Amino acid sequence: MKKLLEEQLAAWRAFVNAHSVIIRRIEKDLSANGQVPLMWYDVLVALYQAPYKKLRMSELAEKVVLTPSGLTRVVERLEKEGLVRRERTQEDRRGSYAVMTREGKRAFLKAWPTYEQGIYEYFISMLDEEERSVIEKGLARIYEANGPHTQ
Repeated sequence: MKKLLEEQLAAWRAFVNAHSVIIRRIEKDLSANGQVPLMWYDVLVALYQAPYKKLRMSELAEKVVLTPSGLTRVVERLEKEGLVRRERTQEDRRGSYAVMTREGKRAFLKAWPTYEQGIYEYFISMLDEEERSVIEKGLARIYEANGPHTQ
């Protein structure tokens, strides 16, 4: 096993710490504006981007990086709020889809300006164009090498 150099470990720590603090700030902003929690937003954005605004629960779990049981709990809460509904699949009666409702789309679109502002204020505005490009390329390469499609 290869030993990490201190500067390599420092890069990892900087990534983890930056991610953590930005997520907390955006969560706080969403809450202060009376909008859906960030985890709910992540589910809604995945559904919004999906064809017909629906995904199999297993596909949705991969997109939002939740365990199947964690996703089930989040979807149950979204369902209670009327933002998502579940449908049984025709091909496999044990499987189900999460489907975005009209109310879910409204909540997603209402939260987007706050989320967008947080991305800009806490992340983009801190980087010059070269730094942003390097980060984007590096993280894209890491995702391609290790993302859900590689498992």
